[in-house]
Amino acid sequence: MSKTLERREKLREALILAAERGIEAGGLTGLKTRELAREIGVANGAVYNLVEDMDELILRVGSRTLARLDAALSEAESRGPAVPADMLVRIALAYCDFAAENLQLWRALFEHRMAPGKDLPEWAIGEQMNMFRHIHRPLAVLYPKRSAEELSVTARSMFSAVHGMVALGLEQKLIAVPLEALRSEVATIVTAMVTGLTPKPD
Repeated sequence: MSKTLERREKLREALILAAERGIEAGGLTGLKTRELAREIGVANGAVYNLVEDMDELILRVGSRTLARLDAALSEAESRGPAVPADMLVRIALAYCDFAAENLQLWRALFEHRMAPGKDLPEWAIGEQMNMFRHIHRPLAVLYPKRSAEELSVTARSMFSAVHGMVALGLEQKLIAVPLEALRSEVATIVTAMVTGLTPKPD
């Protein structure tokens, strides 16, 4: 790699890290190219020599957030016995904890909207969809007769239920729920969903 390309890659990484710190401190609304440029020591316009636009920059930060979330969910999977129902509860609680500990970065994953007329790139879609494997695998063991498509719908439904509870529970308003109470409710709802979906013996 030439020195020019190496310097560009270092500046690009510095820009992504600066944007990550900016989002962590003030959410997406606090992200300003001028401040980011000043932080990494380049002219304001040079930011767009490192990334295509703000959409790409936010997605690159999101990629780092997803990688850390992925690691947290993988750790939760392996932390206890490989009992599918228990594993789903551990995964849900790990998701809740990650959101609480990385609130602004986690929110940015869902608050960001691409510019009008611009589609989410395939690499970003792939990273997001890959996260569902954590839910899909234990569900496949619990419900071996379900098709891949049916399992995918169930995985999305379970994620939506947990995500909705976490998003509302961590809302910094009157609706906020103490973390321990939220964790208890998340565990309860996942257990109830698994129980409700399990076929009853004849």
